[in-house]
Order: sequence, then structure tokens, then C-alpha cells
Amino acid sequence: MVSENGQVQFPEGFVWGAATASYQIEGAVAEGGRRPSIWDTFAHTPGKVFGGDTGDVADDHYHRYDQDVALLADLGATHYRFSLAWPRLQPDGRGPLNPAGADFYERLVDALLAKGVQPWVTLYHWDLPQALEDAGGWPAREVASRFAEYAGLAYERLRDRVVHWTTLNEPWCAAYLGYADGTHAPGRTEPVAAVRAAHHLLLGHGLALQAMRAHGARGADGTQRSFGITLNLYPVDPLTERDDDRDAARRIDGLFNRQFLGPVLRGRYPADLLDDLALVTEAEHVHDGDEQTIAEPVDFLGINYYSRMVVRAGGGQRHQPGTASVWVASNDVEFVSRDLPRTEMGWEVDAQGLYDVLSRVQREYGPLPLYVTENGAAYADEVAADGTVADPLRVAYLDSHFRTAHRAIADGIDLRGYFVWTLIDNFEWAWGFSKRFGLVYVDYPTQRRIPKQSARWFSEVTRRNGLLSPG
Repeated sequence: MVSENGQVQFPEGFVWGAATASYQIEGAVAEGGRRPSIWDTFAHTPGKVFGGDTGDVADDHYHRYDQDVALLADLGATHYRFSLAWPRLQPDGRGPLNPAGADFYERLVDALLAKGVQPWVTLYHWDLPQALEDAGGWPAREVASRFAEYAGLAYERLRDRVVHWTTLNEPWCAAYLGYADGTHAPGRTEPVAAVRAAHHLLLGHGLALQAMRAHGARGADGTQRSFGITLNLYPVDPLTERDDDRDAARRIDGLFNRQFLGPVLRGRYPADLLDDLALVTEAEHVHDGDEQTIAEPVDFLGINYYSRMVVRAGGGQRHQPGTASVWVASNDVEFVSRDLPRTEMGWEVDAQGLYDVLSRVQREYGPLPLYVTENGAAYADEVAADGTVADPLRVAYLDSHFRTAHRAIADGIDLRGYFVWTLIDNFEWAWGFSKRFGLVYVDYPTQRRIPKQSARWFSEVTRRNGLLSPG
């Protein structure tokens, strides 16, 4: 609903939350029985992370979770999306749950519920136990089975208190940044391994859904549990209507978006994508029945949105052996910059792209409850002399994207919630601590938390369940 003065109101019960990831905030990497993940190993490899930063301490959330839960409550968040650290719960990626790890997440969930904040669990946000990587990592089919075992155990332990369950966060990143160009853990540059990792991540997703549902899809109070996956999706547009530019866009869209949407929501990989990837590897790793398993029904789709891609055909070869690139079988495609504002990550600010993604999913993949499970922006935030942190660019960014989300709902798109990335400044993967996405500023030497201007603004949005007119 939009009033005459420009105020917008979201539907009753709309989910407002913030999102985080375990390795980025928890710290305590050697406490409570936790063993190394691929990110521990990667971050401690010289030259892999900006500034030599690691997640050893990060935001010390493991010890300060009560403080962070209080911040969420102050924001008026209805939900908190966080990930479980697989190596904290299953230190070697197999066997029974580690009691100390399970106890930590029980304490976190109980603290959230005590503050009226609903927990939203993500089972995998990239911190694969190093022991499983040593055994082959995601390119090895066995890891999908190990993930399903872990999912079933975690769900059995927490399902009485957690309603919403997400299997994977951004499998494209885990597969292609981790195994194709090596900019993320485990830092491998093997295109064939990346393609196989993508498939086994999706297979693990389907097997995990089956494992969790085998324990019962309702809680003790009879409430239906909700299961889904989170994909990072971008609109991909050709620079021109020339056939070669359109084909470049088709290929990038296939590799980035349709490779995951197709099997999860339609039960099959797109034929044109398989043809493209055949330049690198045949699909012998896709076994009979795999696509059916991957298509295990989901109750919702989480969408992470940050920007848009504009591409054109370039020179060179589509497949260049020995070249480290995330764009497997499309090394020739060029990405075009536009005259738009950018965040500190260099990402163009394009709120319309969020509408385009949401509408495309509903139009092409059928009605399905959707949630924006990540959206946010990094800016060069600083603490002023009076101790405050003004971040008007982040406020403007979120305002424009929230309004776009509201327009999508008004146009009939079944969008039910929005999680801001992220609650607190944290370890931003290969960028270390150099990029700040948080609603809350973290002074890393002291671990002091300082709510930014955007945090105060967001709390007004959540309590109003809407936005005032611009200006």
C-alpha cells in the first residue's frame, strides 16, 4: 500500500531481519572442540586475504552473542538469519555432533527467542571442514552425503525451536570462487573441479532436505518447518542486441543463474548450459536420479541480490586451459561498467535489478514464497568525534531497494521478507576487515559495537513496517 504522501506499508507479518555468517563473525576458531575449516586454512595462507586478516577472532560473536542479540532486538528485527559452523558441530565432517558446538547454538537460539527474534538457520555458508577438503572437497561426490548427515543431525537437535532452515548460501560462490579462480577458500583453480563442486553442492542440498524431513517436518507444537535454499542472482543483460552480445548474456546467465534455478525448481539443468560446459567437461558426474534429488520441493527461495551484470562478446577463446576464471567456458565474455554510483566493493547500485530478479523468478519458475536473504552495501564508514557513525549512502541504498521490494509486492510478487546484509561489520572473506557492510560499526581492537545511522533508520522501518515519504 502507498499513501498519497508517498509512505509505503508492507504486508502484515512481513519478515524484517539481518543476516550474518559463522566464519565472518564467530571467532573462537579453536574453542569448544571446533577444528579448522577451509577458510581457516585459506586465511592463514600468505597472500590470500587482504592485509593478512583472518577470522580467528573476527567479531568474537562466540563470546559476545548476547550483546549481538540485544542489538537485533534494538533494531526491531523479527528474524535473524545466521549460519551454523559445520566444523564447530562436526569437527571432521562426520560422526556425532560435537556437544560443545551444539550447546553454543542452543544458547544462541534460546537468547534470540527470549528477545522475540525468530532464528533462521543456514546450514552451510562456505566453511567446509578442512578434513573433508583433504578428502577431495565438494568436487568429490561423497561430500554431498556427508552434508546430508550433518544437516539431519543439526536439524534433529534444533528443530523444536527453529522453524526456517536454509541448506546452502550461494552455491555459485562456493563452487566457482573456491574451485575455479581460487579467490575464495579452498583456493583451487580447477574448472572441472568447480563444475563438479556446483553439482555436488546441489546434490547435497537435495539430500539434506530429505534427511531433515525424515526427522519430521513439524515441531513439537505442530508448527510446520520451512525448508529452502539461498541463491545469489543477478540480472544479466547484453550491451547490445547483436547476436554475439545476446549469446554472451545467455552463457553468463546460464552459468550464474540458471545452473542453480533449473535443477532446484525445474528438476533439470538447462540443455544449453550443459552444451556450454561440455567445452570443459562432460556431465558424467551427474548420475541418474541426481536431478530428481536436487528438485526435492522447497518451501521458499532465498535470493541474495547486490547488482546487475551487463556483458558483451569479447575476444579470445571461450575455454582457455590453465586460465583461472570463474566464467568457466565463457572466458571471452567482457563485463561492461556503466555510469552508476558504486559501493566500496565496486558494485554498481541498481535497485531496479532487484525487481527484475524477483519478477523473473516468479514469471519463469512459478509461484513460490520468496525472501531477500541478503542485500546491503559496503561503504567507508568512520567514527566521528562525537562517537557516532553517519552512513547516509547506506540509508539511501537500503531505502531504494526496500521501495523496489514494495513495488514488487504491489505487482503481485510473493515476497515475504527482507534480510539486510549485515548486522555488524565483519570479516569480508578475501577482503578481510577492509570492507564494512554492517548496520553496526565494530571497532575491531576493542570489539566495541556502535550502531550506525542506518541502524537507527532501519529500526524505524521495522517498527513502522514501512517507509516514510522520501526526504
